[in-house]
Amino acid sequence: MDRITRVSIVGMGALGVLYGDFFARTLGLEQVTFLADRDRVERYRDTTVYCNGRGWKFAVCPGDEADPRGPAQLLIFAVKATALEASVPMVRNQVGKDTVILSVLNGITSEAVIGNILGMEHMLYCVAQGMDAVKLGNRLTYSHMGEICIGIPESEAEKEPLLKKVTDLFDETGLPYTREADILRRLWCKWMLNVGVNQAVMVAEGTYGTVQKPGKERHMMMDAMAEVVALAEKENIQVTGEDLQSYVDLVDTLNPEGMPSMRQDGLAHRRSEVEFFAGTVIRKAEKHGLDVPVNRELYQRITEMEKAY
Repeated sequence: MDRITRVSIVGMGALGVLYGDFFARTLGLEQVTFLADRDRVERYRDTTVYCNGRGWKFAVCPGDEADPRGPAQLLIFAVKATALEASVPMVRNQVGKDTVILSVLNGITSEAVIGNILGMEHMLYCVAQGMDAVKLGNRLTYSHMGEICIGIPESEAEKEPLLKKVTDLFDETGLPYTREADILRRLWCKWMLNVGVNQAVMVAEGTYGTVQKPGKERHMMMDAMAEVVALAEKENIQVTGEDLQSYVDLVDTLNPEGMPSMRQDGLAHRRSEVEFFAGTVIRKAEKHGLDVPVNRELYQRITEMEKAY
């Protein structure tokens, strides 16, 4: 496979639709396929999905059925972390020797989960950041598309040709991206951001605007992020106080009426990704004997909110 001309996406949430819309506009609607379990295929078969007012009838195909055009060229996982373990084995038949896989999930564990089942040799590392997409029902709106930071760790230099295929696609279509020299640090930085903004807005039952102004919610966001900085040091990942501040600055540029994904889950009474945010912080901190009181409080409050659904 010389160049990527088709994109397969697992997950029709905010990010899945954002990238589905982008590649339908730049590669053509017929080059974008959503992969789902059979229940969802039936549910979405005749559904029009809207992105900033543009209506699309995407091809939604069973994940366990091989595509007659051949294996997936670029396979993007955009499901909730809570749905990942069920969705990875479902698409085993889509992966051929040249398939490249990206995960735009929150957290720092999805690459290993996907790679352990589908093969780490297909897996690149990326972070989707800076977007303010909100999906309510079948309508997605955003004012910032954000960018993808993409790269490979130094220890996986043999994946350079895969990385070039993907960055060539991004160059060809105009997808905003940055080639990241230390991608694991960037993954941790994005996780730090989510541990702060997702959880603080969730417990405040607010919007980005809630944490953009001075007050206890903004303090809680920054204190939760500071616990990740301390944890990163123990794990030999270079995340600093300057990184923390630059991500807080990024939050301050987002639409004040927008909401992070966890708050959107709360409004819809869906299970959130708290296990992958505060839950992971707590488990990793215990390994190192670190105290993380803010994330413990956030974990307790969010799990209590979810019990009340």
